[in-house]
Amino acid sequence: MNSQFGLANVWSQGDIVTKSVALLLLCMSLASWMVIVIKTLDLIKYKKIAKSAEDFWHSEDFAAGLAKLGSDPANPFRQLALEGREATLHHRNTKAHLHDALDVSDWVTRTLRNAIDEFTSKLQSGLAILASVGSTAPFVGLFGTVWGIYHALLSIGAAGQATIDKVAGPIGESLIMTALGLAVAIPAVLGYNALVRGNKGVLQKLNRFAHDMHAYFVTGARVSAGGSANVLPMKKA
Repeated sequence: MNSQFGLANVWSQGDIVTKSVALLLLCMSLASWMVIVIKTLDLIKYKKIAKSAEDFWHSEDFAAGLAKLGSDPANPFRQLALEGREATLHHRNTKAHLHDALDVSDWVTRTLRNAIDEFTSKLQSGLAILASVGSTAPFVGLFGTVWGIYHALLSIGAAGQATIDKVAGPIGESLIMTALGLAVAIPAVLGYNALVRGNKGVLQKLNRFAHDMHAYFVTGARVSAGGSANVLPMKKA
C-alpha cells in the first residue's frame, strides 16, 4: 500500500477534494464502528437481563421478584415492574383525575406501553447512523473515483500520451476510492442488520413480560398505598 499505486500515493498526489473525500470516509467508518461496538455491548447486557428476568415469576411475591431484577435503573424489566405498580396505585388511590374514566386495565396498558416505547427509542438510538453510512458511503467513494478519473484524463490529455503506463496509475488510484466506500458501507450494513435482529429479540421478551405484568396487576395485585409491595402470591398469566 506504500507503492505508487497505494493509499499513501493517493493521499500525497490527491487534491483537496480527494483528501476531503478520504477524510469523510474515515470519519464515517469510525462513527459506524463506534456505534456497532457500543450497541453490541448494550445488546449483550440486555440479553443477559432478559434471561435473568425469567426468574421474576418464580418469586414468592412482588418484592422478592423485584429484588431478583436488581437495582440497576437501566434495567427495562425492572422499570416495567415499577411503572406497572405505580400505575395501579395511582389509579386505585386517586379519584380526581381525567384518567379515572379509564378502567385499570387500560390505564396500566397505557403506562406499560409508554415505558416500552421509551426503551425502544433508547435501544434503536444510533442505528440511523449505520443506515446513513451504509446507504451513502458507496456514493461518497464513487464521487472520489469520478473526481480522480476526471483529473487523470486531464493529465493524460495535457501530456498527449495514453499508454497503459500513463493510465494505470491514475485510474487505479481513483478506483481505490470506490473500494474505500465499499469497505466503509459493508460493515455498517451488516452491523445494522445484526443489531436490528438482536433488538427485535429483546423487545419480544420485554413485550411478553409486559403482558404478564399487565395481567398480574389487573387480576391479582394488592399494592399498599405507600408504594411497597403487599401482593397476593404471584401467578404467571
